[in-house]
Amino acid sequence: MKPSVEQIGSLLALKRDERPEEGYWQDFLCEFHQRQRVAAVNRWTPSGIWHRTTAWFSDLGQAKWLYGAGLGYAAVMAAFLLIPRPSDVDSAPVVPVKHQVVPAPAPPVEQLDELDLGPSTQGSVGEQVF
Repeated sequence: MKPSVEQIGSLLALKRDERPEEGYWQDFLCEFHQRQRVAAVNRWTPSGIWHRTTAWFSDLGQAKWLYGAGLGYAAVMAAFLLIPRPSDVDSAPVVPVKHQVVPAPAPPVEQLDELDLGPSTQGSVGEQVF
């Protein structure tokens, strides 16, 4: 149902005198900036993940030190187990490699025997035979 022109005119006349409360625009601007920050944090970018992680740690209170210590211990143990030690790398036996170079057989030259270079087969200067 479409409103008539008279209904729209009366609605505009009613709304003409309405004014937002004092400080409405300031609150609107603060809320808009807060939503922008939340949207930026929720993105899956490195900075968004970093902000989300720091916000999560700041919300933990005193327990953040316990979680941080556990995470650091886990990182050190993973590095200790995954990084190869120099003694493991040097323990591999050295095996000499023997290479023998075999020359390829020369192709047979048969074309020169069939080529007739006698004076009777030579052409005159400037003559080309195809």
